[in-house]
Amino acid sequence: MSQATGAETARQTQELSIFHDVAKALTSSLDLDSILQTIMEKMAEYFRPDTWSLLMVDDNQEELYFAIAVGTASEALKNVRLRVGEGIAGHVAKYGEKLIVPDVRADQRFAKRIDQMTQWETQSIICVPLKSKLRVLGVIQLVNVDMHHFGDQESFFLQSLCDYAAIAIENARSVEKIQELTITDDCTGLYNARHLYKTLEQEVYRSSRFGYEFSVLFIDLDHFKQVNDTHGHLIGSKLLAEIGYLIKAQLRLIDFAFRYGGDEFVILLPQTGKDSALVVARRLRDSLRSSAFCKEESLNLNVRASIGLATYPHDAKTPHDVIRQADEMMYMVKNSTRDNIGIAQRGVVK
Repeated sequence: MSQATGAETARQTQELSIFHDVAKALTSSLDLDSILQTIMEKMAEYFRPDTWSLLMVDDNQEELYFAIAVGTASEALKNVRLRVGEGIAGHVAKYGEKLIVPDVRADQRFAKRIDQMTQWETQSIICVPLKSKLRVLGVIQLVNVDMHHFGDQESFFLQSLCDYAAIAIENARSVEKIQELTITDDCTGLYNARHLYKTLEQEVYRSSRFGYEFSVLFIDLDHFKQVNDTHGHLIGSKLLAEIGYLIKAQLRLIDFAFRYGGDEFVILLPQTGKDSALVVARRLRDSLRSSAFCKEESLNLNVRASIGLATYPHDAKTPHDVIRQADEMMYMVKNSTRDNIGIAQRGVVK
Protein backbone atom coordinates (compact mmCIF):
# COMPACT_ATOMS: atom_id res chain seq x y z
CA MET A 1 0.00 0.00 0.00
CA SER A 2 1.43 3.36 -0.99
CA GLN A 3 1.95 6.09 1.59
CA ALA A 4 -0.67 8.33 -0.08
CA THR A 5 -3.28 5.56 -0.05
CA GLY A 6 -2.52 4.84 3.61
CA ALA A 7 -3.01 8.48 4.55
CA GLU A 8 -6.24 8.57 2.53
CA THR A 9 -7.58 5.48 4.30
CA ALA A 10 -6.71 6.97 7.70
CA ARG A 11 -8.52 10.18 6.70
CA GLN A 12 -11.62 8.26 5.61
CA THR A 13 -11.61 6.28 8.86
CA GLN A 14 -11.37 9.53 10.81
CA GLU A 15 -14.29 10.98 8.80
CA LEU A 16 -16.46 7.91 9.50
CA SER A 17 -15.60 8.09 13.20
CA ILE A 18 -16.54 11.79 13.31
CA PHE A 19 -19.81 11.18 11.45
CA HIS A 20 -20.61 8.43 13.95
CA ASP A 21 -19.92 10.70 16.95
CA VAL A 22 -21.94 13.58 15.52
CA ALA A 23 -24.88 11.34 14.58
CA LYS A 24 -24.78 9.90 18.12
CA ALA A 25 -24.85 13.42 19.63
CA LEU A 26 -27.78 14.37 17.37
CA THR A 27 -29.88 11.35 18.31
CA SER A 28 -29.06 11.10 22.01
CA SER A 29 -29.51 14.70 23.11
CA LEU A 30 -31.94 17.56 22.66
CA ASP A 31 -29.47 19.95 24.26
CA LEU A 32 -28.43 22.21 21.40
CA ASP A 33 -25.30 23.57 23.11
CA SER A 34 -23.81 20.12 23.69
CA ILE A 35 -24.60 18.97 20.11
CA LEU A 36 -23.01 22.08 18.58
CA GLN A 37 -20.03 21.77 20.93
CA THR A 38 -19.50 18.19 19.71
CA ILE A 39 -19.73 19.25 16.05
CA MET A 40 -17.30 22.15 16.56
CA GLU A 41 -14.82 19.97 18.47
CA LYS A 42 -14.87 17.33 15.71
CA MET A 43 -14.30 20.01 13.09
CA ALA A 44 -11.28 21.28 15.00
CA GLU A 45 -9.92 17.74 15.33
CA TYR A 46 -10.19 17.22 11.57
CA PHE A 47 -9.27 20.63 10.08
CA ARG A 48 -6.94 21.91 12.84
CA PRO A 49 -7.68 25.65 12.44
CA ASP A 50 -5.98 28.24 14.68
CA THR A 51 -9.39 29.50 15.81
CA TRP A 52 -12.91 28.52 14.90
CA SER A 53 -16.33 29.87 15.69
CA LEU A 54 -20.05 29.48 15.22
CA LEU A 55 -21.86 32.73 14.52
CA MET A 56 -25.65 32.76 14.87
CA VAL A 57 -27.96 35.12 12.99
CA ASP A 58 -30.06 37.46 15.14
CA ASP A 59 -32.95 38.06 12.72
CA ASN A 60 -34.44 40.94 14.71
CA GLN A 61 -31.23 42.98 14.70
CA GLU A 62 -29.95 41.68 11.34
CA GLU A 63 -26.65 40.90 13.02
CA LEU A 64 -24.35 37.95 13.70
CA TYR A 65 -23.06 37.12 17.17
CA PHE A 66 -20.46 34.58 18.30
CA ALA A 67 -22.39 31.71 19.92
CA ILE A 68 -19.26 29.54 20.18
CA ALA A 69 -15.70 30.82 19.73
CA VAL A 70 -12.61 28.74 20.42
CA GLY A 71 -8.99 29.83 20.42
CA THR A 72 -6.89 32.61 21.92
CA ALA A 73 -9.25 35.33 20.62
CA SER A 74 -12.43 33.73 21.97
CA GLU A 75 -12.82 35.97 25.05
CA ALA A 76 -12.56 39.14 22.98
CA LEU A 77 -15.27 37.89 20.60
CA LYS A 78 -18.00 37.34 23.22
CA ASN A 79 -19.56 40.78 22.80
CA VAL A 80 -18.65 41.36 19.16
CA ARG A 81 -21.46 41.64 16.61
CA LEU A 82 -21.24 41.80 12.83
CA ARG A 83 -23.90 43.27 10.60
CA VAL A 84 -25.34 40.82 8.09
CA GLY A 85 -23.28 41.61 4.97
CA GLU A 86 -20.22 42.83 6.94
CA GLY A 87 -17.01 40.86 6.62
CA ILE A 88 -16.67 37.42 5.10
CA ALA A 89 -18.98 35.76 7.66
CA GLY A 90 -21.54 38.54 7.15
CA HIS A 91 -21.35 38.07 3.37
CA VAL A 92 -21.96 34.33 3.77
CA ALA A 93 -24.93 35.00 6.09
CA LYS A 94 -26.41 37.44 3.58
CA TYR A 95 -26.00 35.38 0.41
CA GLY A 96 -26.06 31.84 1.84
CA GLU A 97 -23.02 30.65 -0.13
CA LYS A 98 -19.82 29.07 1.17
CA LEU A 99 -16.65 31.17 0.90
CA ILE A 100 -13.08 29.87 0.96
CA VAL A 101 -10.58 32.73 1.16
CA PRO A 102 -6.93 31.49 1.13
CA ASP A 103 -5.55 35.03 1.66
CA VAL A 104 -7.81 37.55 3.41
CA ARG A 105 -5.48 40.45 2.57
CA ALA A 106 -6.48 40.05 -1.05
CA ASP A 107 -10.21 40.07 -0.29
CA GLN A 108 -12.01 43.39 0.16
CA ARG A 109 -14.85 41.73 2.08
CA PHE A 110 -12.60 40.93 5.04
CA ALA A 111 -13.53 42.91 8.20
CA LYS A 112 -10.20 44.12 9.62
CA ARG A 113 -11.83 45.52 12.77
CA ILE A 114 -12.25 42.02 14.25
CA ASP A 115 -8.50 41.35 14.04
CA GLN A 116 -7.84 44.79 15.54
CA MET A 117 -10.11 44.01 18.49
CA THR A 118 -8.73 40.52 19.10
CA GLN A 119 -5.05 41.26 18.33
CA TRP A 120 -5.25 38.25 16.05
CA GLU A 121 -3.73 37.79 12.59
CA THR A 122 -6.12 36.13 10.17
CA GLN A 123 -4.51 34.68 7.07
CA SER A 124 -7.21 32.43 5.64
CA ILE A 125 -10.91 31.92 6.32
CA ILE A 126 -13.33 29.15 5.44
CA CYS A 127 -16.95 30.18 6.02
CA VAL A 128 -19.94 27.88 5.55
CA PRO A 129 -23.60 28.88 6.03
CA LEU A 130 -25.93 26.78 8.18
CA LYS A 131 -29.11 26.71 6.14
CA SER A 132 -32.61 25.49 6.74
CA LYS A 133 -35.36 25.88 4.15
CA LEU A 134 -33.31 28.51 2.27
CA ARG A 135 -32.89 30.57 5.47
CA VAL A 136 -29.42 31.11 6.93
CA LEU A 137 -29.44 30.24 10.66
CA GLY A 138 -25.75 30.84 11.26
CA VAL A 139 -22.21 30.58 9.89
CA ILE A 140 -19.33 28.30 10.84
CA GLN A 141 -15.95 29.96 10.42
CA LEU A 142 -12.55 28.26 10.43
CA VAL A 143 -9.52 30.57 10.60
CA ASN A 144 -6.02 29.71 9.35
CA VAL A 145 -6.61 26.14 8.16
CA ASP A 146 -3.70 24.56 6.22
CA MET A 147 -5.04 25.31 2.71
CA HIS A 148 -2.59 22.85 1.07
CA HIS A 149 -4.64 20.00 2.51
CA PHE A 150 -8.06 21.46 1.82
CA GLY A 151 -9.46 19.94 -1.35
CA ASP A 152 -12.86 18.82 -2.65
CA GLN A 153 -13.09 15.90 -0.21
CA GLU A 154 -12.44 18.18 2.78
CA SER A 155 -14.91 20.73 1.43
CA PHE A 156 -17.61 18.06 1.07
CA PHE A 157 -16.92 16.77 4.58
CA LEU A 158 -17.12 20.27 6.06
CA GLN A 159 -20.42 20.88 4.25
CA SER A 160 -21.83 17.64 5.70
CA LEU A 161 -20.89 18.66 9.25
CA CYS A 162 -22.49 22.07 8.71
CA ASP A 163 -25.67 20.38 7.48
CA TYR A 164 -25.74 18.38 10.71
CA ALA A 165 -25.35 21.58 12.74
CA ALA A 166 -28.23 23.21 10.81
CA ILE A 167 -30.44 20.16 11.50
CA ALA A 168 -29.57 20.36 15.23
CA ILE A 169 -30.48 24.07 15.40
CA GLU A 170 -33.72 23.58 13.47
CA ASN A 171 -34.72 20.60 15.65
CA ALA A 172 -33.99 22.53 18.86
CA ARG A 173 -36.08 25.47 17.67
CA SER A 174 -38.99 23.18 16.74
CA VAL A 175 -38.86 21.52 20.17
CA GLU A 176 -38.79 24.97 21.79
CA LYS A 177 -41.88 26.04 19.82
CA ILE A 178 -43.73 22.84 20.73
CA GLN A 179 -42.84 23.27 24.40
CA GLU A 180 -44.07 26.86 24.29
CA LEU A 181 -47.37 25.71 22.81
CA THR A 182 -47.85 23.04 25.48
CA ILE A 183 -47.15 25.32 28.45
CA THR A 184 -48.78 28.54 27.26
CA ASP A 185 -52.41 29.62 27.50
CA ASP A 186 -53.70 30.70 24.06
CA CYS A 187 -55.99 33.45 25.32
CA THR A 188 -53.67 35.38 27.65
CA GLY A 189 -50.15 34.36 26.59
CA LEU A 190 -49.44 33.45 30.24
CA TYR A 191 -48.29 29.98 31.32
CA ASN A 192 -51.05 27.41 31.79
CA ALA A 193 -52.08 25.36 34.85
CA ARG A 194 -50.11 22.31 33.65
CA HIS A 195 -46.91 24.32 33.77
CA LEU A 196 -47.82 25.80 37.17
CA TYR A 197 -47.31 22.61 39.17
CA LYS A 198 -44.09 21.72 37.37
CA THR A 199 -42.71 25.22 38.11
CA LEU A 200 -43.88 25.06 41.74
CA GLU A 201 -42.16 21.70 42.25
CA GLN A 202 -38.89 23.19 40.98
CA GLU A 203 -39.35 26.24 43.22
CA VAL A 204 -40.04 24.13 46.32
CA TYR A 205 -36.90 22.09 45.61
CA ARG A 206 -34.76 25.20 45.04
CA SER A 207 -36.15 27.11 48.01
CA SER A 208 -35.76 24.18 50.44
CA ARG A 209 -32.19 23.64 49.25
CA PHE A 210 -31.09 27.27 49.62
CA GLY A 211 -33.37 28.31 52.49
CA TYR A 212 -35.47 30.72 50.40
CA GLU A 213 -39.06 31.81 50.85
CA PHE A 214 -41.47 32.21 47.95
CA SER A 215 -45.04 33.47 47.76
CA VAL A 216 -48.07 32.65 45.65
CA LEU A 217 -50.94 34.99 44.76
CA PHE A 218 -54.27 33.42 43.73
CA ILE A 219 -56.43 35.91 41.80
CA ASP A 220 -60.10 35.53 40.93
CA LEU A 221 -61.87 38.27 38.97
CA ASP A 222 -65.03 39.60 40.63
CA HIS A 223 -68.32 39.30 38.66
CA PHE A 224 -66.55 38.16 35.50
CA LYS A 225 -69.58 36.05 34.52
CA GLN A 226 -71.57 39.27 34.10
CA VAL A 227 -69.13 40.43 31.39
CA ASN A 228 -69.66 37.21 29.41
CA ASP A 229 -73.44 37.34 29.91
CA THR A 230 -73.69 41.02 28.94
CA HIS A 231 -71.09 41.39 26.18
CA GLY A 232 -70.46 37.81 24.98
CA HIS A 233 -67.50 35.45 25.11
CA LEU A 234 -65.36 37.29 22.55
CA ILE A 235 -65.29 40.39 24.78
CA GLY A 236 -64.71 38.08 27.78
CA SER A 237 -61.64 36.61 26.06
CA LYS A 238 -60.36 40.06 25.08
CA LEU A 239 -60.75 41.21 28.69
CA LEU A 240 -58.81 38.18 29.99
CA ALA A 241 -56.00 38.87 27.49
CA GLU A 242 -55.77 42.52 28.61
CA ILE A 243 -55.74 41.50 32.28
CA GLY A 244 -53.04 38.94 31.54
CA TYR A 245 -50.96 41.74 30.00
CA LEU A 246 -51.59 43.99 33.02
CA ILE A 247 -50.50 41.23 35.42
CA LYS A 248 -47.30 40.57 33.48
CA ALA A 249 -46.46 44.28 33.43
CA GLN A 250 -46.44 44.38 37.25
CA LEU A 251 -43.91 41.55 37.67
CA ARG A 252 -40.13 41.14 37.72
CA LEU A 253 -38.29 38.98 35.19
CA ILE A 254 -37.90 36.16 37.75
CA ASP A 255 -41.65 36.02 38.54
CA PHE A 256 -44.13 33.66 36.85
CA ALA A 257 -47.75 34.36 35.87
CA PHE A 258 -50.23 31.58 35.05
CA ARG A 259 -53.82 31.41 33.89
CA TYR A 260 -55.18 28.80 36.27
CA GLY A 261 -58.47 28.42 34.43
CA GLY A 262 -61.55 30.50 33.59
CA ASP A 263 -61.03 33.90 35.23
CA GLU A 264 -58.48 32.66 37.78
CA PHE A 265 -54.79 33.57 37.72
CA VAL A 266 -51.81 32.49 39.84
CA ILE A 267 -48.59 34.44 40.36
CA LEU A 268 -45.43 32.83 41.69
CA LEU A 269 -42.97 35.23 43.34
CA PRO A 270 -39.61 33.47 43.94
CA GLN A 271 -37.41 34.60 46.86
CA THR A 272 -40.25 36.75 48.17
CA GLY A 273 -41.55 36.84 51.75
CA LYS A 274 -45.09 37.68 52.83
CA ASP A 275 -44.65 41.44 53.29
CA SER A 276 -42.96 41.91 49.91
CA ALA A 277 -45.64 39.75 48.25
CA LEU A 278 -48.32 41.94 49.86
CA VAL A 279 -46.74 44.98 48.16
CA VAL A 280 -47.13 43.21 44.77
CA ALA A 281 -50.71 42.14 45.58
CA ARG A 282 -51.67 45.72 46.55
CA ARG A 283 -50.04 47.04 43.38
CA LEU A 284 -52.10 44.60 41.29
CA ARG A 285 -55.32 45.40 43.16
CA ASP A 286 -54.76 49.15 42.73
CA SER A 287 -53.81 48.71 39.08
CA LEU A 288 -57.08 46.90 38.40
CA ARG A 289 -59.04 49.57 40.28
CA SER A 290 -57.53 52.36 38.16
CA SER A 291 -57.69 50.60 34.76
CA ALA A 292 -60.41 50.52 32.11
CA PHE A 293 -60.48 47.55 29.73
CA CYS A 294 -61.74 46.92 26.18
CA LYS A 295 -61.32 50.60 25.27
CA GLU A 296 -61.03 49.78 21.55
CA GLU A 297 -64.55 48.37 21.74
CA SER A 298 -65.64 51.59 23.55
CA LEU A 299 -66.70 49.58 26.61
CA ASN A 300 -64.21 50.93 29.22
CA LEU A 301 -64.91 48.01 31.55
CA ASN A 302 -63.92 48.21 35.21
CA VAL A 303 -62.78 44.95 36.80
CA ARG A 304 -61.92 44.08 40.39
CA ALA A 305 -60.37 40.94 41.87
CA SER A 306 -60.28 38.88 45.06
CA ILE A 307 -56.66 37.95 45.85
CA GLY A 308 -55.29 35.26 48.19
CA LEU A 309 -51.67 35.14 49.38
CA ALA A 310 -49.66 32.25 50.88
CA THR A 311 -45.94 31.86 51.53
CA TYR A 312 -43.58 28.85 51.51
CA PRO A 313 -42.51 27.38 53.93
CA HIS A 314 -44.47 29.23 56.67
CA ASP A 315 -47.98 28.48 55.40
CA ALA A 316 -47.37 25.25 53.45
CA LYS A 317 -44.53 22.98 52.39
CA THR A 318 -45.81 21.32 49.18
CA PRO A 319 -46.88 22.82 45.83
CA HIS A 320 -50.51 21.70 46.23
CA ASP A 321 -50.75 23.00 49.79
CA VAL A 322 -49.33 26.42 48.90
CA ILE A 323 -51.93 26.75 46.11
CA ARG A 324 -54.70 25.48 48.43
CA GLN A 325 -53.81 28.01 51.12
CA ALA A 326 -53.75 30.92 48.65
CA ASP A 327 -57.01 29.66 47.11
CA GLU A 328 -58.70 29.49 50.54
CA MET A 329 -57.62 33.05 51.32
CA MET A 330 -58.99 34.20 47.96
CA TYR A 331 -62.36 32.59 48.84
CA MET A 332 -62.34 34.33 52.21
CA VAL A 333 -62.17 37.66 50.32
CA LYS A 334 -64.68 36.48 47.69
CA ASN A 335 -67.22 35.60 50.40
CA SER A 336 -66.80 38.87 52.32
CA THR A 337 -65.67 42.18 50.81
CA ARG A 338 -64.39 41.15 47.33
CA ASP A 339 -61.88 43.57 45.69
CA ASN A 340 -59.27 42.91 48.40
CA ILE A 341 -56.44 40.66 49.61
CA GLY A 342 -56.55 37.74 52.05
CA ILE A 343 -53.29 36.62 53.66
CA ALA A 344 -52.69 33.15 55.13
CA GLN A 345 -52.53 33.30 58.93
CA ARG A 346 -53.39 37.03 58.91
CA GLY A 347 -56.82 37.27 57.29
CA VAL A 348 -58.22 39.98 55.02
CA VAL A 349 -56.16 43.15 54.62
CA LYS A 350 -57.64 46.08 56.52
